[in-house]
Amino acid sequence: MTTAVMAQEPKIVGTYVNESGGTKVKLSECDAGVCGTIVWMKNPVNDVNNPDASKHDRPVVGLQAVTLKSNGSGSYTGSLYDTESGKTYAGKAKFSEASVQLSGCVLGGLLCKTQTWQRE
Repeated sequence: MTTAVMAQEPKIVGTYVNESGGTKVKLSECDAGVCGTIVWMKNPVNDVNNPDASKHDRPVVGLQAVTLKSNGSGSYTGSLYDTESGKTYAGKAKFSEASVQLSGCVLGGLLCKTQTWQRE
């Protein structure tokens, strides 16, 4: 009798550093699937660009900025909050053992900006 070895999705839970090195986001399992919380910023700021003026005084550190659901094989879709613009984008993520490639998209995915964050 043989045992089939199934490919496993990369482990996604952990802390990731953005491309500039100025922000760290902790990804963890949550009811929505995978949630990402900003846990550190080199230059901490408040959420001044949020379209909801009542949120302008809240710190960005501690804010949930990523919500993702698995599509299988290390691929995820969900939403990404950009603290610099105050906008939430449709997002895609592809994980490897050492990094996550995040794409925030508009116009139904026609225009996307991609960043690769490194696992800490």
